[in-house]
Amino acid sequence: MKELIELIAKALVDNPDKVQVSQLDGEQSSIIELKVAQEDVGKVIGKQGRNAQAIRVILGAAGMKLKRRFNLEIIDK
Repeated sequence: MKELIELIAKALVDNPDKVQVSQLDGEQSSIIELKVAQEDVGKVIGKQGRNAQAIRVILGAAGMKLKRRFNLEIIDK
């Protein structure tokens, strides 16, 4: 799942080398943290959060298949 988010994020941003994805696993759920360059945060989130919501929908669908829950957190620093 981590590789999927990394692939999607690198396609959206101008600085794909600054994309960092980390995954924190729990018993039933996982938190995926996405870090991108400061100027690329808006591109990942999209207008009115549409890109971020679309990524979360993909995570939800894949999670149903794997019987796990995935949460996406976009870290902006």
